[in-house]
Amino acid sequence: MTQDAIYNHETVALDGEHFSSCEFRDCRLVYTGGEPPVFENCRIDDCEWKFEAAAERTLAFLKVVWLAGGKAPVQGAIKEITAAR
Repeated sequence: MTQDAIYNHETVALDGEHFSSCEFRDCRLVYTGGEPPVFENCRIDDCEWKFEAAAERTLAFLKVVWLAGGKAPVQGAIKEITAAR
């Protein structure tokens, strides 16, 4: 677990990481589709989110489904993602 770290203008790999009380400022946050990261009491300001490898392919697949007329399942996935815990 990474705790109390401050990242400035860095590229940070997210897969499988656990961040606690960290700050990310103007960073590139990269997720490749592995184990989801954990952000616990973190602050994220002006960062770019980059999806690569399997994560990028998943987003491409969702776009294909959407464009093929499958808006309902994509909207359902978004609703599930944004639901309150």
